Amino acid sequence: MQTLSTEILTQTIRQRPANSYKGTYGRITLIGGNRNFGGAILMASAAAVYAGAGLVTTITDPSNQGSLHARLPEAMFADFNDLAQTQELIKGTDVIVIGPGLGTSPQSLAILNNVFSVVQATQTLVIDGSAITLVAQHQLALPQAHLIFTPHQMEWQRLSGIAIAEQTPEKNQPIVNHLSATVVLKSHRTQIYTPTAAYENPLGTPAQATGGMGDTLAGMVGGFVAQFTNKTDAVLAAVYSHSAIAEELARTQYVVLPHQIIDVLPQFMKQHEGLG
Repeated sequence: MQTLSTEILTQTIRQRPANSYKGTYGRITLIGGNRNFGGAILMASAAAVYAGAGLVTTITDPSNQGSLHARLPEAMFADFNDLAQTQELIKGTDVIVIGPGLGTSPQSLAILNNVFSVVQATQTLVIDGSAITLVAQHQLALPQAHLIFTPHQMEWQRLSGIAIAEQTPEKNQPIVNHLSATVVLKSHRTQIYTPTAAYENPLGTPAQATGGMGDTLAGMVGGFVAQFTNKTDAVLAAVYSHSAIAEELARTQYVVLPHQIIDVLPQFMKQHEGLG
C-alpha cells in the first residue's frame, strides 16, 4: 500500500490556461438532501464549487432551494421529485455525485434507481452515504460507468460484507476488484483502493469527527474528478487536501467544521498547483 504525500497535489492540481472557460472544468450534478438532511447536499455542492468545478447543478428536495441559493448562488437547482428533468440533466453532465442526505426511504430508492437508469459509461458516478446503503440493502445492479464509492467503515461493511474489525487490504481488494470501482474507505487513516493499486492517507485529525465531513469529501472528490485529467490522481488529491486543510485548522481549533474546509479550499489549491 502506497502512502500519499504532498506530491499528489502539485502532480494533480494544474495551473489554469488563459483560454479556458467554465466548460473546461467539468459539469457536475449532485443529487441528495431530503427534507431532513438538506445540509448534506449543500455541503457537498459547496465543496464541488469551491474545488473549481466549472458548472454545478444540485438536484434536491424543493425545501432546500432557498438555502441553496442563499449559501451557494453559483449552483443551479432542480427538484429531485421530477424524475424526467433529473434524467435530462444527468445526460449532459460529466460527473454525478449521489447520496449525501438522500435517505433510505422508498422515495430515495426511486430517485437512486432513476439516476442509475440513465448513467452512461463515459460518465463518473460518485456513490456516497445513504446511496451506498441502498445499493447494499436492495442489491442494486450498478450502472456501467467510472464508479467511485466513498463509504465510511459501516457503509463498507454493508456493501462488502466484511466486518469492520476485518477490513484489511487483503480482504478489501477482491471486493473492490469485483465492483470494478475506486473505493475511498474513510477511517482514521483513510485508504483508497483502485482495481490496480491501494493507497493510504497519512493525514487526518480527530477534529474532523463531526457531521458533514464525509459529504464535503464527496463533493471535493466530484469537483476534482470533474476537472483533472487523471481520475485516480484526482481522487487521491481530493482526499489528501481534505485532511491537510483540516490538520492545519486543527492547530488552533478543537473541532474543524466542514464549511471551514470548503471556505479555504481555493486558497489551498492555489498554494499547491503545479505548472499547466
